[in-house]
Amino acid sequence: MTSATQRLTEIREQIDALDEKLLDLLNKRAGLSREVGQIKSDSLDVVFKPFREKEVLNRLIAMSPGVLPEDHLRAIYREILSSSRRLQQPQTVAYLGPEGTFTHLAGLEYLGRSMDFTPCPTLHDVFLTVASRKADLGVIPLENSLQGSVGQSLDLFLQYNVYIHAELFSRISHALLATRTDLASISTVYSHPQALAQCSGWLRTNVPQAAVVPVESTAAAAARAEREGEGAAAIGHPRLVERYGLKAVALDIQDLPDNWTRFLVIGPTPTVGSSRDKTSLLFTTPDRPGALAAILNHLADQGLNLTKLESRPLKGEKWKYVFFMDVECDLSQEQYENTMKHLTSLCHTMRVLGSYPTGPHLYGAGMTQEQP
Repeated sequence: MTSATQRLTEIREQIDALDEKLLDLLNKRAGLSREVGQIKSDSLDVVFKPFREKEVLNRLIAMSPGVLPEDHLRAIYREILSSSRRLQQPQTVAYLGPEGTFTHLAGLEYLGRSMDFTPCPTLHDVFLTVASRKADLGVIPLENSLQGSVGQSLDLFLQYNVYIHAELFSRISHALLATRTDLASISTVYSHPQALAQCSGWLRTNVPQAAVVPVESTAAAAARAEREGEGAAAIGHPRLVERYGLKAVALDIQDLPDNWTRFLVIGPTPTVGSSRDKTSLLFTTPDRPGALAAILNHLADQGLNLTKLESRPLKGEKWKYVFFMDVECDLSQEQYENTMKHLTSLCHTMRVLGSYPTGPHLYGAGMTQEQP
């Protein structure tokens, strides 16, 4: 044996020994997770605790002294945490389907593959499934960095008594998918309206002859392009080529490269426990001058940073509006009790949608970059 071959054999033996130790440790961790599940079951505690999971990941990254890259460590532990949740109690996650939508892939990357993901045909069905407790969690798109808020998601918070448990930011990379790679042969392009809007400039420049047809999801567009064959194309996630008989004709076709979507994880009950980074509220204002300004001034007086404020028409009330607001603090803490009382007194109606940790930025393939 050469010295290199001998050293390779030694390294493999060391890796095998380490794998055996890792396997033993993972099984011990799994046993503790099951015990946690039994304790939570007795106390009716929730299984998914995003702030605790964020603390675990950040602590391990701060402790890690070796050559393992941060994004690899995060990807490994997101699956370990996903397994731990399932060992505590199997959980169902509703999402806008079918399989392969950006919502589905973002949920997989954030929650891990040990969850039971259930596709729903519409966002309305996602909210209904979670509110009726037929699913433990739901994943919904809230806003896009290029196209703004998903109005339907905001409206559905008015209809269903669900709560925000977590948020995540996913980089959206669109691809043109078809059975053939010849752009000149494409006569119709299918996709979700948001995806079509995000790629409108590219479509006008590269396939001006193609009719643009909106459908209910990017995955449904891929299925239709596969079914129709020659002349049909879809815009969607590049990974859709793995699920359908399509080829990636062009990658990164969104008009602007810095394209992100903010997703929310929702549940049927509010979160409890450790302090969180952000609070979302729904409120209406009294019909008098300065009502909204009074609310904003009160937040400013308390030194609280407002990161999102959007109005939506109040269904059944002409020219009346409801406001969706994000505040950068945990308003459920005792120190903000008086702040919340005063806010409530300034509003006509007030509903706390949830307090939750600031979400990670997901780049795909398990790579993440935490929010500063």
